[in-house]
Amino acid sequence: MKIAFLPIDNRPVCYTLPKIISQIDESVEFFIPPRVYLGDLEKSADVDELFNWLENLPKCDRIILTLDTVAYGGLIPSRRCESDFERIKNRIFKLKNILMQKNAKIYAFSSIMRISNNNINQEEKEYWNLWGKKIFKYSYELDKNGFAQTDVPNEILKDYLSTRKRNFEINKIYLEWQKEGLFDTLVFSKDDCAQYGLNVKEAKELENLGGFVKTGADEIPLSLLSRAINKEIKICPIFLEPDFRNLISNYEDISIEKSVISQIELAGCKVCDETEADILLYVNNFKNNQGEIVMGVETEEFNKKFNPADKPYMIADVRFANGADNSLVEEFFRCGCRKDLDKNFYGYSAWNTSANTLGSLICGAKFKFCAEKYNSGAFLKLQITRFLDDWAYQANVRQKLTNLDIQALKNYISPYEKKIEKFLNSKFSAKYYFPWNRLFEVDIELD
Repeated sequence: MKIAFLPIDNRPVCYTLPKIISQIDESVEFFIPPRVYLGDLEKSADVDELFNWLENLPKCDRIILTLDTVAYGGLIPSRRCESDFERIKNRIFKLKNILMQKNAKIYAFSSIMRISNNNINQEEKEYWNLWGKKIFKYSYELDKNGFAQTDVPNEILKDYLSTRKRNFEINKIYLEWQKEGLFDTLVFSKDDCAQYGLNVKEAKELENLGGFVKTGADEIPLSLLSRAINKEIKICPIFLEPDFRNLISNYEDISIEKSVISQIELAGCKVCDETEADILLYVNNFKNNQGEIVMGVETEEFNKKFNPADKPYMIADVRFANGADNSLVEEFFRCGCRKDLDKNFYGYSAWNTSANTLGSLICGAKFKFCAEKYNSGAFLKLQITRFLDDWAYQANVRQKLTNLDIQALKNYISPYEKKIEKFLNSKFSAKYYFPWNRLFEVDIELD
């Protein structure tokens, strides 16, 4: 099978992660544009080069598309881009003409513009550092009550609302294309959700028009990559805290149970009971509230024995956002599961939000389970990367760093590398980078 994949941007989880997952099945030919064409925190993607890349693709069976990348230059530029509606409309109709020439199933997603409840403008327009929380409050009250008062300057509010309207109208055009049959699957994503807000209102309007809306964002291209592997597998979710599966994760607006089910279904898999399952999905969910180590939000850690059943399983570690539950990882490393890693272990993930963790985890597991030509080295590389990133770095090393000091990172992470090598019975050498010049994400290059 030949699959083309257009990512959100050049972050490791958006660019490198799908490449590694695709390598698990050597029968898959995977096409992805050069990383230099994609955007980062400061610059937008080179849309002209991406159009050239799309036009010159060899014949593919599947195309996975992040529509924000070609429309605005990326997910972050979709909130910052100053281009007016007509210019974006002309650009996406050029995309449509290209896609209509491709005899491929197209799986696409577009974001519903988020609204963050903070005064941080790192991923927003400049004025967010002064007015972000007040714009959020205005949006919340307007959706909840039908009216709202605010002291946000009129020119700023007008700019914000016009950007939202532009993006919403573009999403409605995509929905028309879906009804025409252009897309096999079209997902509208919403992240950083509250109970009310203009983003929530737009999501409901798109659903009323027949659109499919999904909580999440960065993991959705991976969920669509899973879906593109057109083989249904049966997955049984097992919650390690079954009495608390109705609780809502940070940055989401649905329960962890609904999030798990929706991620399984979007990946083209079926939810089932344990006796029917091809793979068990152990979910390390939280009591009372989801923790977040980097933000200083505590929660009760895993404190039980963990003994996976003698059949294929994977682990979604969502007790904390933005990093692993140290107690679960230590128990997993201790409990003797090592003996069946080659046979039954289908992956671990604790990447960022619950949706991020679940979508990426299921994708890797499905590639392994359905592989026509399995590459065990690629699967091992995926697991080393996730343990280094989600456990070693995010849950531990990141808290010790005060600046972008690679040598300090290497010194702190070395003991964790040795534990991972022992558990996975594999020696490796890793290089680390800060691709966006911030501590939030780390790029890991394995030898």
